[in-house]
Amino acid sequence: MDLKSTLQADLKDALRRGEETRKSTLRMALTAIKLAEVEKSAHMDEAAYLAVIQKEIKARREAIADAEKANRPELIRQAEDEIKILQVYLPAALSQDELEGMAKAAIAEAGASSIREMGQVMKILMPRLQGRATGEQASQAVRKLLQ
Repeated sequence: MDLKSTLQADLKDALRRGEETRKSTLRMALTAIKLAEVEKSAHMDEAAYLAVIQKEIKARREAIADAEKANRPELIRQAEDEIKILQVYLPAALSQDELEGMAKAAIAEAGASSIREMGQVMKILMPRLQGRATGEQASQAVRKLLQ
């Protein structure tokens, strides 16, 4: 079963159980996927679904930062709950050592030796991560290795 089907099944389950936060979060994720499909005018693959879920998690993290500035603990709690729900659908995160190992392999493949070639390394590395690390984490690992 692909991620979209899993989200739809879990939404039906949340509706039956009356879980409001889970229901609204899954609806939001499915809406974001539908929007991305409409923009691309095609059915998306699993990696694209994972990218949408990651984008939604990133948006929630930004909302937490904004809510902290505005001193709104209820919004922080809501965004944290939504992140917990969405993270269930992502593959297990890479450890720092695993990420650095993948970054070293990408650097060797690109033949990069300076920070100026970071873009080439990131082009190779990012598709391999597929939801197991954020772009920021990958960027930090590559930058650390190239300096």
